Amino acid sequence: MLLCRPLWSIFPTRTSPSTQNLRGRRGKPTSRISRSNVERMNREGQMKMMIKFASAAAILCAAGAAIAQDYPTKPIRVIVPLTPGSGADIAGRIVAKHLGDALKQPVLVENRPGAGGIIGTQAMLNADADGYTLMVQSASHAANPAIYRSLPYDPLKDIVDVALIGNTPYVMIAAKGGAYPTLKSLIEAAKAKPGEIPFASAGVGTSTHMAAEYVAQVAGIKMLHIPYKGSPEAIQDTIAGRTSFYMAPLDASIGHLKEGKITPFGVSTAQRSPVVPDIPTLAEQGLTNYSLSLWFGLWGRAGTPPATVQKLNSQVNAVLQGKEVREQFGRIGITSVPMKPDEFSKFVREQMVVFRNIAKQANIQPQ
Repeated sequence: MLLCRPLWSIFPTRTSPSTQNLRGRRGKPTSRISRSNVERMNREGQMKMMIKFASAAAILCAAGAAIAQDYPTKPIRVIVPLTPGSGADIAGRIVAKHLGDALKQPVLVENRPGAGGIIGTQAMLNADADGYTLMVQSASHAANPAIYRSLPYDPLKDIVDVALIGNTPYVMIAAKGGAYPTLKSLIEAAKAKPGEIPFASAGVGTSTHMAAEYVAQVAGIKMLHIPYKGSPEAIQDTIAGRTSFYMAPLDASIGHLKEGKITPFGVSTAQRSPVVPDIPTLAEQGLTNYSLSLWFGLWGRAGTPPATVQKLNSQVNAVLQGKEVREQFGRIGITSVPMKPDEFSKFVREQMVVFRNIAKQANIQPQ
């Protein structure tokens, strides 16, 4: 498809077929038509062709712009490949509500959890590349390539990066009054029983899994991974003392923290969170240089019209900078980070390298 390309990139300069018909095997004219007349005819033919193609290209470009201007003309579906109540679900629903208001079309959120987000991602990829089926996912999107040997899709070629929504700390939580009242006691127990003490995650390959493996890596311990269906289930079993800890997204655990139901060991970021300033960082608790945050983004299927991607990006960024969204995000510890599509693409690729390194150093074998 022609997408407003320069004319010199569209039209060849080699001799046209009409000219070739006037030449013999040795390239000499086979009739009395002079070389200058042949060249003039060739130029005129090429010019006519260029005019026709230029007109067609202009029509296509105008059509693409018109489509983007009219978009959306019907409801938009946003798939969250994680469970209700997960960090991505909470952030996605906030953005979806305000994005729908801005676009004057309903933006409907649909949870399709399973397989570390792969099931929901495939559901998005099975839809048309028209901007009407999108996906809000967490950093798990960048972690999955380090966990799964063969994904049923290429995260770089099959998916288009639309917008970064925001980031939030993980909070390393444990049961209130449980077997491990401090991070130090947990690390000592894990060193005494390598590979026996369980920790929770929201599923194999999720960012919560990678964040926990990073804890074990920095602490120099080996633990037993217990994957759950999602954050709500992992949090509940951690509260019940069935697992030693869970790297919970702050936005998904803040209610339990305020109610005093769980013991927080620390936040994962380099600085304390202004939402829970009394919780120290993991680095302060002895995990030197530990710094990792959970982030959420918006994606579409590759092939979505670039003008539609740009419109979605600008609308999402405007929503993120709105007072109401900033206040809602602020209450649950999410910091909005508006980025252009190319900036977001660069960020995603950098995060893939981060998770690949964590998986390699933690000796996580791809499944």
